[in-house]
Amino acid sequence: MQLTLEDEAATERLGAALAERLAVAPHDAPLIVYLTGDLGSGKTTLARAVLRAGGIEGPVKSPTYTLVEPYELAGRSCYHLDLYRLGDAQELEFLGLEDWLAEHAILLVEWPERGRGVLPAPGLVVQLERTGEQTRRVTLTAPEPQFLESIRL
Repeated sequence: MQLTLEDEAATERLGAALAERLAVAPHDAPLIVYLTGDLGSGKTTLARAVLRAGGIEGPVKSPTYTLVEPYELAGRSCYHLDLYRLGDAQELEFLGLEDWLAEHAILLVEWPERGRGVLPAPGLVVQLERTGEQTRRVTLTAPEPQFLESIRL
């Protein structure tokens, strides 16, 4: 599925649609969301929009330096990861990946390619591409196409 986001308000609407979809996803397995794109493509902005729409109040910090920020989303643990500064994919084990997977958490993962070989396959890939000052092209792919059926802006 491909969408065009004309501005930050459209990004917030997509974040709300994704938060709504995550809320009804089965809780019997972890849900991994890869957020891909170049620097400045809007990965953190979209993650923040998902978290805000999911009821997170207060600061929603970028995990650029901490690598991970924990939240509660849709009645389950949610971890927002930014792997840009990850030195080695094996570091994910030290951060708690095994525990997060065991608790069937939601993982919003920026720069997932840095975790290749350690991160599990995603349930959703959101690829963002900057096409103008504020506009973004977003491509959503999921192994189970019905996951995308209810996503509307």
